[in-house]
Amino acid sequence: MIVLVAAASENNALGKDNDLPWHLPDDFKRFKKLTAGNSIIMGRKTFESLPGILPNRRHIVITRQKNYNPDGCIVVDSLEEALSLIPASEEAFIIGGGEIFRLSILIADRIEMTRVHAHIEADAFFPEIDPEIWQLTFEEYHPNDEKHLHAFTFQTFSRRQDASSN
Repeated sequence: MIVLVAAASENNALGKDNDLPWHLPDDFKRFKKLTAGNSIIMGRKTFESLPGILPNRRHIVITRQKNYNPDGCIVVDSLEEALSLIPASEEAFIIGGGEIFRLSILIADRIEMTRVHAHIEADAFFPEIDPEIWQLTFEEYHPNDEKHLHAFTFQTFSRRQDASSN
């Protein structure tokens, strides 16, 4: 099972200058709950945007850079190689960035999206979620409050049975 985990604005913005354009503590809590105890796959820039190694997760970093070897990570040079490291009994959680999402949405089984209700200037974007391929199976709205500048909605999309993975 390949699961994409992302937070994106209404215009599919993921980030700008290798940073998140919002601070949503409830999104961080959901991310931790979804990914704890599992492998997380990401591009190099996404890894470098993290505050460090996230506890209780195996970090797999995809990069074209030779000799890139951060402590606590497995480094590979392709999405295929990253996925080959995940046992069949486990879910693979892909956490970004834009290019990795663009490649992996073609083969993913599920998308765990936090849709941020704002239009944000960005340089990294999540690909369009095609309703012919993806079915919204869960939705939970959260209004903005003193901890969350923007309202957001947790969404789960599942690949439609009649939509092939290729």
